[in-house]
Amino acid sequence: MAAPGSNGEWMVVGPRRGIPRRGIREKPMVRAKALEERESWTPIDSENDPEGVLKLTCKVELLMKKMESSLFYHALMKQIEDPEVFGCFIRVLGSSSQMQMVVYGIGSIESYEPPRLQLSLALLMKRKFSWIGDIEVFDPILSKMECEVLESFGCRILSINEQGRRNVLKPTLFFMPHCEADLYNNLLQANWSADSLKRIALFGNSFHTYKLASELNGSIVQSAKHVLAAAEFADEFKVEIVSDDFLRAFHDSSWHFFGSVLEYKLPSIFS
Repeated sequence: MAAPGSNGEWMVVGPRRGIPRRGIREKPMVRAKALEERESWTPIDSENDPEGVLKLTCKVELLMKKMESSLFYHALMKQIEDPEVFGCFIRVLGSSSQMQMVVYGIGSIESYEPPRLQLSLALLMKRKFSWIGDIEVFDPILSKMECEVLESFGCRILSINEQGRRNVLKPTLFFMPHCEADLYNNLLQANWSADSLKRIALFGNSFHTYKLASELNGSIVQSAKHVLAAAEFADEFKVEIVSDDFLRAFHDSSWHFFGSVLEYKLPSIFS
């Protein structure tokens, strides 16, 4: 189960041992400092490492091939193309021909395979679907080498730590597997209106799981008010994990859409 943190850091907490905890084992002081406020950001290191860039690029390319030929990927593509799920994407697009993709909290693609698998999926989705536009990426722990690799795959690295608080003005797919509840909460809080929420598609931790967890752990309620409120009206589609090879990268992940908020009264109890 993905559970929220309460100390302001981005992290992943899972029910199974062996799942990396982002932001704790990976340069925690760098991440904590970057999250203090919305601020300009550049990688803390400045070393050029052409050999490292080439090596990491090859790792990502190999995982993309592994992903593309996997049962998990084919099941996920089938889910996206299912009329009910695809209809949600169409509603997010509205009159637009594309939705941009924003990847928050990708983690260290150099240090761990799960972030590389997540990146592979994002890149393959853009390749497959013409309605997915440019990809923007941010995580405060990214190194200069990792940024160069991401840029080589056509991604744009954000120079501002938005802390998830992007006000959505156009259709946007937020790709946020295994981020903490605080980051999802920031995104929803910044867009807490029916007009903004209808422009958002979200791939990330199951809001339904957060709701179940909140019944056992009251502290979650304080850090995830908007997530728990959105769980009441969001259209959520659970991602099926058909192979253990992809469990660590995508367990408890779901698609979330908020178009149905137009049929409900949006809670307005938050400041």
